[in-house]
Amino acid sequence: MLRIVTINLNGIRSACAKGFLAWLAQQDADVVCLQELRAQEADLTPEMRAPGGYQGYFHYADKRGYSGVGIYAKRPPDNIVAGVGRPDIDAEGRYLELIFGTLSVVSVYLPSGSSGPERQAAKFAFMDYFFPQLATLAQCGREVVLCGDFNIAHHEIDLKNWRGNRHNSGFLPEERAWLTRVLNELSFVDVHRALCPSEGEGCYTWWSNRGQAYAKNVGWRIDYQIATPGLAARARQARVYKDQRFSDHAPLIIDYDL
Repeated sequence: MLRIVTINLNGIRSACAKGFLAWLAQQDADVVCLQELRAQEADLTPEMRAPGGYQGYFHYADKRGYSGVGIYAKRPPDNIVAGVGRPDIDAEGRYLELIFGTLSVVSVYLPSGSSGPERQAAKFAFMDYFFPQLATLAQCGREVVLCGDFNIAHHEIDLKNWRGNRHNSGFLPEERAWLTRVLNELSFVDVHRALCPSEGEGCYTWWSNRGQAYAKNVGWRIDYQIATPGLAARARQARVYKDQRFSDHAPLIIDYDL
């Protein structure tokens, strides 16, 4: 069984201070995808770089305390791809791919557009640039799983207050249509939703820090594992871990019969 975990840490140092690595040691995960490191290499302790049984691989943002993605893996990859090849995007540390034979595991962090029009424009620019790369991945001959914070809730079932968020970043029609294209035109599968087709509130992975959103479970499902059909067909179980909080996001854990 292949167990893959994805989590936006909202700062690796903060998450580790809240017990993330101790929790990880108990999960028997094979691959762990991380987003929003908010750190550079010099900021990481040896344990953060290579927690017991894992080797860490990272793509840092140029700006200190901002963005960045990583992957912990139990076995060394055959190849590593850091970045998407566009300087302004890669300066923000948003894409890391590890290739293990016929399997690619990607940690990806789409921009948030919630801070204003400039960042929403950057989000749309990322999406426009990234779509053809996803098309190439879909046809690469390997099984692929994209793990990460997409900053998009796809359907009404994927957030509590969908009516009040129809004009807000993360639930804009253009964003949702883009994700629909990824799934329908490129034949990727939203693995969590495929395993839990009608589950709403139990699927949320992010909660605002405002208004007791977590306590009231006023959440969004914006963290995904999106896979090629062959790998998605091997998915057996998905769960969101909420017994402890390491971040404003919760880990998404999926087991594949692989």
